[in-house]
Amino acid sequence: MAFKLPALPYGQSELAPVMSEKTISFHYGKHHQAYVNNLNSLIVDTGFKDASLEKIVMEAEGGIFNNAAQVWNHTFFFESLAPEGGGEPQGDLARAIERDFGSFGKFRDEFSKAGATLFGSGWVWLVKNSSGSLDIVQESNAGNPMLRDLAPILTLDVWEHAYYLDYQNRRPDYIGAFWDIINWQKVGSRY
Repeated sequence: MAFKLPALPYGQSELAPVMSEKTISFHYGKHHQAYVNNLNSLIVDTGFKDASLEKIVMEAEGGIFNNAAQVWNHTFFFESLAPEGGGEPQGDLARAIERDFGSFGKFRDEFSKAGATLFGSGWVWLVKNSSGSLDIVQESNAGNPMLRDLAPILTLDVWEHAYYLDYQNRRPDYIGAFWDIINWQKVGSRY
């Protein structure tokens, strides 16, 4: 099965000024597309040629895993954003964040710190563990928390290609702006 770059749920200029059209065109149009292309090339004549993306992420290693996980992670990330995003979650997710972090503000601070302190490239995730509690985890490179039996709810891409055109080396500024474009309705549906 050939994978395709999923369509964005918004226009490439609609996340500005948090993410400029130029950043989206490179991040989505070049990086995300390259992972899709690489994955399609790598799975030809393998046991993964007809597998789902999730199966590949869970079972593959090396280059196949890296590209499959980056396709999955980026798709999840871009689907978590919205031009009219921001604010705070509502309903069950809001109550779970309050229960497990004390307040939304404390959660936001911990999540932001995890993003700012992740060394090198990778992802920060809000996940639900097997007991139903929420945790924040850092994953390097193409890491995905599903491999640790954790259910992803929200992620932040902290690879430099996600922010460098707009923020240069100011990762904390990027992280601070990220909160203004989170699609809490979509994110809450994952809880």
